[in-house]
Amino acid sequence: MDTVKKNKLAVWVLTPNGLAIAQRLTRHWQDAHLFCSQRIAPESIADRTTCFDSLMEAVGARFNDFGGHLFIMACGIVVRAIAPHLVHKTCDPAVVVIDDRGNYAVSLVSGHLGGANKLAGQAASVLGAVAVITTATDVNQKLAIDVLAGQHGLKIENPEAIKHINMALLEDTPVALHDPFGILGSALANTAPFEDAISLRLPGLFIDDKLAQLPETVLVLRPAGLIAGIGCNRNTDKEEIKTLLFRILDSHGLAAASLAAIASIDLKANEAGLQELAGELDLPFLTFSKMQLQDVKQVPNPSEQVNKHIGVPSVCEAAAILAARKGPLIVPKHKTRNVTVAIARRKFA
Repeated sequence: MDTVKKNKLAVWVLTPNGLAIAQRLTRHWQDAHLFCSQRIAPESIADRTTCFDSLMEAVGARFNDFGGHLFIMACGIVVRAIAPHLVHKTCDPAVVVIDDRGNYAVSLVSGHLGGANKLAGQAASVLGAVAVITTATDVNQKLAIDVLAGQHGLKIENPEAIKHINMALLEDTPVALHDPFGILGSALANTAPFEDAISLRLPGLFIDDKLAQLPETVLVLRPAGLIAGIGCNRNTDKEEIKTLLFRILDSHGLAAASLAAIASIDLKANEAGLQELAGELDLPFLTFSKMQLQDVKQVPNPSEQVNKHIGVPSVCEAAAILAARKGPLIVPKHKTRNVTVAIARRKFA
C-alpha cells in the first residue's frame, strides 16, 4: 500500500447518532472523508463528504482508496460489506468499527500491519470510548513481530510465517535469528543461533537482503538498504532498464524487496524510463549534481566516454554510493548498450 493511500481515512455512517459521532471524528482528522447514508444527509454537504444509497456498493467502489476505515454501525453490517474485498493482511486497509453510541472502537481487520489497533486507540481517545483489541500478542502484552518489523522499516516477504514467530513470542520460546546488520539490536530477548532453525526446526527470523532457500517456519524480513545507481541513454525504455536491474539482483543473490531507492545524475531527473521504473517499484528517485558525483573519488570503473559527454567519470557507481550515504558498493557497474547499473548498500549502524 502506497504512503499516500495509507494515510487516507474514511468514516462511514448510517444513522443520526452515527453522524454526530462522525462529525466529532472528522474534526479530529480534518482530512478524513465522510461517507453518509442519503437518508440522513444534512442539508448542507460539507467538503470531503459523499452521500450513498447503498452501503455495499459504496464500500465496494471505495474500499481500496483508503488506508483506514472507521465504520459507525454494527459489526455484522461491516463484515458483510467488506468481506468480498479482503485480500490479505499485508495489503488490506485498517478497519475499525464503532458502535452507534460511541462506547467502543473495535479493531476488526489489519490490526498490526494495517494499523487498525492503533487507529482504534486513537478513535477511542477522541470519543472517550474503550478500544477493543483482540490480537493475541496485544492482549497478552507481548511483542508482535509484524509490529516490530514495521518499526524497523523491514518488509515482510512471507507473511504466512508470522504465526510461527508470534507464537514463539507468546510462549517465550527461542527464535533463531539471522541479523548480520544488527537491525533489531536487543529488541528480541530470547534468541538462538540461526542454525537451530534448520537443525532443531525452531521458528526463525532471517533479516537480510540476500536470497536464500529457507524452511517455511522462517520469517524473511527485508531491510531497505540497497541503492540502484543507474545511468542510461536518452529515451531508454523502462523495460530495458528494469531487465538489467533485475538480472543483476538475481545473479548476485540480492532481494528486490530490499531496494530502497534509484539514483542517477540530475540530468536524468526527467528521464521517463527512470521515473516510470521508480513509480512501478514505489521507490524514491534520487538525483545528484555533477559536482556531487565528481566528489566521489573511489569508483572502480570510471569512464572516459561518460566524462567526455556528461562531465563526470561515473554516474551509476557514484550515484549509488552517494544515495547509500557513502555505503559500500557491493555490485560494480554492469552495462548494456543503453543502460549501466551498480548497487550500493546503506550502512545500518
